[in-house]
Amino acid sequence: MIFGPSILGHSQDVADTVFPIHSRAIMDVFSGFGIMFFFFEVGVKIDPYLMVCPGRMAAVIGASALIITTGLSIGLAVFLKTSVTMSTSLQNSLILVASSQSLTAFPVISTLLDELKIINTDVGRIALSSSMFSFLIGFSTTSILFSIKQASSHHIYSFLPPFLSVVAFVATNFLILRPKLKKMFTQAMGPKCIDEKTIAFIFILVMVSAFISEVIGQHYIFGPLLLGLAVPDGPPLGAAISSKLASLGLAFFYPAYCAVTGLQTNVFDVDLETYYIIGIIIIFTFVVKLIAVILPALCFNLPIKEAVVLALILNARGIVELTFVNLWKDGKQIGNQSFTLVTVSVLVVTAIITPLVRMLYDPEKQCVSEKRSTIHHSNSSLEFRILVCIHNPENIPTMMNILEVTHASEMNPVAVTAMVLIELVGRSTPVLVRTDKYRGETPLLADQVLNSLIQYEARNEGCTTAQSYTSMSQFQTMHDDICRIAIDKRANILILPFHKKWAISGKIESTSSPIQNLNINVLNKAPCSVGILIDRGILTGFTSVRTSQLKFHVAVLFLSGSDDLEALAYSFRMGKHERVHLTIIRLLVSGDENSKDIKFDNNVIHEYRQANKENDRITYEERVLTDGLCLSSYMSSNLEHYNLILVGKTHQDSPLLQGLGEWNECPELGVMGDMLASPYLKTKASVLVIQQHKLRGNLLSKNMRFLRSKSSSIYPELPTKIICQGVKTDSFYISVDGSRHSY
Repeated sequence: MIFGPSILGHSQDVADTVFPIHSRAIMDVFSGFGIMFFFFEVGVKIDPYLMVCPGRMAAVIGASALIITTGLSIGLAVFLKTSVTMSTSLQNSLILVASSQSLTAFPVISTLLDELKIINTDVGRIALSSSMFSFLIGFSTTSILFSIKQASSHHIYSFLPPFLSVVAFVATNFLILRPKLKKMFTQAMGPKCIDEKTIAFIFILVMVSAFISEVIGQHYIFGPLLLGLAVPDGPPLGAAISSKLASLGLAFFYPAYCAVTGLQTNVFDVDLETYYIIGIIIIFTFVVKLIAVILPALCFNLPIKEAVVLALILNARGIVELTFVNLWKDGKQIGNQSFTLVTVSVLVVTAIITPLVRMLYDPEKQCVSEKRSTIHHSNSSLEFRILVCIHNPENIPTMMNILEVTHASEMNPVAVTAMVLIELVGRSTPVLVRTDKYRGETPLLADQVLNSLIQYEARNEGCTTAQSYTSMSQFQTMHDDICRIAIDKRANILILPFHKKWAISGKIESTSSPIQNLNINVLNKAPCSVGILIDRGILTGFTSVRTSQLKFHVAVLFLSGSDDLEALAYSFRMGKHERVHLTIIRLLVSGDENSKDIKFDNNVIHEYRQANKENDRITYEERVLTDGLCLSSYMSSNLEHYNLILVGKTHQDSPLLQGLGEWNECPELGVMGDMLASPYLKTKASVLVIQQHKLRGNLLSKNMRFLRSKSSSIYPELPTKIICQGVKTDSFYISVDGSRHSY
């Protein structure tokens, strides 16, 4: 639009220089291919089942958004046509303009949700499902209208041939082509198994389907969209097609379509009368759709704020609306003035909606826990709840060993939830499902994890329960799914795999930056304690704690701070397992034995040791060090024979850590965790770096107020003070004459 006649192109010299007349035909060809491949990719990323069966709530909201808005907006257009004097061109355009404003296009909604990073939230999922169902109704209705338009007369028999040709085209795609493609390309195959000949053949089919669409009387985008829906979404075929189209279609052809639309927009052609009438329809349709979405959402008990946000999202406009107005403009059904105003309305409405949604909806609130969920503060007699995440099959053995040494018993039962995390490729809709309910339809890795959990549950019958979930999402928003499950299951700790993978030679085989960013997001937003597992299990060959006759040696490095207390609490739980030999290694600074923090840590360690004094498999040792060099030297030469090492992420300020943070490669592990993750460390031990759950913001203040009221009510006559122990004010206790009462 900037280079078009509305701004710079208003000068004929600029227009002729930048976009000369003879280049328009070439751009039109490119734009045709662009929109064709765009709608094909949209179809590839959609699961047709979710379009047909979106759920009751989404179906009602989607149908309401389309039917009520279309009916009332067209009614207003008819009223204006009969009661207001206007030009013939505007009269002919009015109903089509009203129809374009009533659309709820799935590709537009999906793109907006992805941009706002809320596609994995509850509101995002409802918006996606509702827009898919609404898009299905609108797409089907448009196809029928095109068939009616092809009828040679008003007799019903003249309508049947074009309608039956559409039915036959749809049936061929879904009853013949789709099953054939599913059989040829199974989920067990990777995207790399799809050769170039297959991709070339599919791309030729796209153009053939566009030609067939024109032959049977439909628009040429009908065939590519239908073909895309027939292609199985996700890996291997859908993922391979999406990766190829990312450079060819979306980065090269598709922008040409947007450019052609902008170049045809001329605000100087629009008169005041058209501004007034089209403006009324656009504003009226916007308000009606808001109401048509909010009312059914409230009927399904959606909070009012989320209902408003949902209504704003479903009001978004984009490429689909532009496609329709381009189609009508090419067919001389709407004039240049109406075309310009609808194009401008797409930009204006989206520019208003996007910041409003950001302001009204905070996706992080669904990850906030009002209570502390940790190991150290949990009741040992209650069920211990653990959430483990898995990216690949190599994570499974070590994760199962962690679950095994967590020690499930009748007195201390364990509830395990496993999440298989798979990057979303070749589909638009994120998936979060119970693996056992969709067994056979989920990826092979999910079935392997489920089988391992079934065996684990059978070995610990009556002492543990296990569930498995599969999350297919983009790494940028995957933390929302993890935190959501952690809250639902009230997890005490969730464990994530480290982003580096070790080879059997002891060197780092691969590194994944998206997984590292995912881990950082979870650490910042998790509603419970978090552990990052540095998996070196492949180096030891220790396949199973339960079947091995060897002792499983666990060490916990204790320096100071709440995270170390969490690691200590978890280690003592592991120490109850009959095959685990636990060593608590206390790292002390020379001359710092009498500080308040040291005394508090002494009391905590003493309590744990007293509770486990009958256990001769637990040993305690102290190491007095002077500086960071001594610490590094000790860790390099004294940790070789352990299978698992636990350590806290952050610690109190200590001379032992001074200067070491400057060499930190992975800040999400903290100083000591990063040292233990180094490939140069002489140990084959896996490492679990733990961060204790911390209350944040208003919840922190709320707890402080609670403690002050508690201390004054219990000890009204004694001098009391609130002590905040921990680097980031994460542990609370009341100090009364030197004695501590924890909360």
